[in-house]
Amino acid sequence: MRKFFLAFTVVMVALLGFATIKIGVVLPMTGGIAAFGQMSWEGVKIAHEFKPTVLGQPVELVLLDNRSDKVEAANAVSRAIDYEKVVAILGEVASSHSLAGGAVAESKGIPMVSSASTNPLVTQGKKYVNRVCFTDPYQGAAMAEFAYKQLGVRTVAVFTDIEQDYSVGLSAFFRAMFKKLGGKTFNEFYRTGDQDFTAQLTDVLNKKPDAIYITGYYPEIALMSRQARDLGYDGYILAGDGADAPETVKIGGKAVEGLYFTTHFHVRSAVTELGKKFVERYREVYGKDPSALAALGFDAYMVIVNAIERAKSTDPDKIAAEIRNTKNYEGATGVITIDKNGNALKSVVIDTIKNGKFEYVTSLVPSL
Repeated sequence: MRKFFLAFTVVMVALLGFATIKIGVVLPMTGGIAAFGQMSWEGVKIAHEFKPTVLGQPVELVLLDNRSDKVEAANAVSRAIDYEKVVAILGEVASSHSLAGGAVAESKGIPMVSSASTNPLVTQGKKYVNRVCFTDPYQGAAMAEFAYKQLGVRTVAVFTDIEQDYSVGLSAFFRAMFKKLGGKTFNEFYRTGDQDFTAQLTDVLNKKPDAIYITGYYPEIALMSRQARDLGYDGYILAGDGADAPETVKIGGKAVEGLYFTTHFHVRSAVTELGKKFVERYREVYGKDPSALAALGFDAYMVIVNAIERAKSTDPDKIAAEIRNTKNYEGATGVITIDKNGNALKSVVIDTIKNGKFEYVTSLVPSL
């Protein structure tokens, strides 16, 4: 696919006689969370189709695979900047990858827009690193309020992946809000790639919580759900946006029926004109509904290109300044405002899994 886009760009340049404006796209196209990267890339391609030029020049997308690895993430950002000479970076998905890659972008003074990294540290203290997704304090608090107020949950076993910055942060924010509301939590821990959660789940069943909250990514969420149900657990299973991938259902099967998770987008939550056009075109191209990751990839591209337009320049400092001047941009995932710290202000979507499909439940802004 990358070869196709590069070839397409070469032909376009030859026909138009222009140099291209390069935007690096750093995503996990292979490895443990490849589904996230692949879904994001689908959205980026639709966005590029909608807006293939900026400042009268064609946009060239330079796709680099971080192989679902934080070291490779930093290396990919370096290659995009030093060798490909990109004016901006679109990426990354996982917070640990954005922390690694963002440090490089920051040191080299190149603006970066993450589509889906929610850990607050991703943008903290940085001038060039931004995001179009909400942060973990938002989604952690949103799930805590939803569980406590709408599901009537009072005790929760919180499962944290100690290898993922995203998971550690999300668990902490959920616990803080749930405690504030009057609920009680206890902690269980695991690592990325674990296959057997019997020991932790046996401990959980002995404590009889109303819900299990898994703050990680889809491979472990799905496997843990299956093993929990096999051991006889019949309470609620909750998760963060790491569950928002078709693989959750493919791996989890009937065990993930009824799972609730926070996310960024559902086709029923698409309210802007651009959002509706995105859904329509995505369905035409891919024959299915777009995922939240695809919609976020779309928005990250559009925010970058919109900032270049407003900057009237490919100067990275001017682009970075305009990204943070993004106000009330009507994207696919809703109306986006980037604050002075590079964070997107927006509502949280909650979905559930019903009959093997992701169903929209509600949208809310937590009372932080």
